[in-house]
Amino acid sequence: MWAMSTRREFLASAAATTVASAVPSHTNVVVILCDDLGYGDLGCYGSPIATPHIDSLARDGARFTHYYSGNPVCSPSRAALLTGRYCVRAGVPRVFFPRDKEGMPLSEITMANVLKKSGYATQCVGKWHLGHLQPYLPTDRGFDHYFGIPYSNDMSPRWLMDGAKVLEENVALDDLTPRYTERAVGFIESSRGKPFFLYMPHTYPHIPLGASKRFRGKSPQGIYGDVVQEIDWSVGEVLAALKRTGAAGNTLVVFSSDNGPWYQGSPGRLRGRKGMTWEGGQRVPMLARLPGRVAKGRVVDVPCGVWDLMPTVCHLTGAAKPDVTLDGVDLTGVFQGSARSLDRDPMLIFDGMDLHCARWGRWKLHLARRNHVIYSPPPPGGPLTLPIRPELYDVASDVDESYDVAAEHPDVVASITARVNRIMDGMPEPVRQARALVLSYAATTPPAGQVPQRRAN
Repeated sequence: MWAMSTRREFLASAAATTVASAVPSHTNVVVILCDDLGYGDLGCYGSPIATPHIDSLARDGARFTHYYSGNPVCSPSRAALLTGRYCVRAGVPRVFFPRDKEGMPLSEITMANVLKKSGYATQCVGKWHLGHLQPYLPTDRGFDHYFGIPYSNDMSPRWLMDGAKVLEENVALDDLTPRYTERAVGFIESSRGKPFFLYMPHTYPHIPLGASKRFRGKSPQGIYGDVVQEIDWSVGEVLAALKRTGAAGNTLVVFSSDNGPWYQGSPGRLRGRKGMTWEGGQRVPMLARLPGRVAKGRVVDVPCGVWDLMPTVCHLTGAAKPDVTLDGVDLTGVFQGSARSLDRDPMLIFDGMDLHCARWGRWKLHLARRNHVIYSPPPPGGPLTLPIRPELYDVASDVDESYDVAAEHPDVVASITARVNRIMDGMPEPVRQARALVLSYAATTPPAGQVPQRRAN
């Protein structure tokens, strides 16, 4: 009996070892980022636009309802995503343009740097927008290869780059999504059995819009719907490639947007749009799937943001976190459902170098606001960020920020303000100086009447 039992145990152990050896021990990472996609632009967030492939990520993983890009425009939020740091700490407080000769500071460590050091193949396909000249290109920042437009598609010249080479001086827009998808799928195929990181920041639905013949005119929502449906098709192709290569079971797939919708698209019920620090400008859709690590069908209402991807990816892959100040926190407990909240400081929302808001728990505190909307003509006297009487919103229930409850909760205002001040004390000197300049207006300018209190969305 002893010999029989021992042999049975041995065979069971050997079988388990064989199965374990057939399952890759690494976790791959795929991050798909849209440009100007609104909170209300996906089927799983209530949109009439058909997005079945993207919606499958919500069904098979988690859908986040309080996820922030941290900034209402693109370059800053991309810097925060790749570094795990506030845009102002990462040295990218503004959008880069083709006239700029520099990009994200070379001292910044990207997710690609971290994963490449851990033996991952790394590829960026799509819009970069953190510097279009060397040494600021993706291939200088930890990516083995790059294919895409290095900035927004409304900027000129509209380069299509292959690595550090300009492949086309003025790329046509209609076939851009299929071309991105072909490269992304090819990278997944070539990485079969090896750890890989695919960063796929789509050019769309940023205007001007373009869709291939297969999708143009097919959506009841017009060209915007066509574009979003083609992105959904692209996501389906990426997911199919993961399944085909056997990587679906050990790949974290994240889908999100860099900020809220611009002229087209929907912020859902949220107030504001791109360029504003109301919720519609920088609360964005976020979906995450990783079998066995992200609970299926989970709806996450825990406030979190783009900065949290770096520490989360490091935890899931075993990569060493960079030895710098990270503003993000690990989301793996939230992914699994074991954590219903996060022990963290208030999340800060910047507009340029200026601190505008802080999100903490159910509360959002507005501390400053521009006296004009980004991309609109500034008023006489030039653009300014002005201090306002603190406005407090319970964004867990008041989703469109209609009811300022600061007067009813002075203790909450005081608590968040004190925590924000402690965080700001640790910010780089230019950030502290910008904050001091904004506050200096309070001594000379009455806050009443500076900013309309009526909803203007």
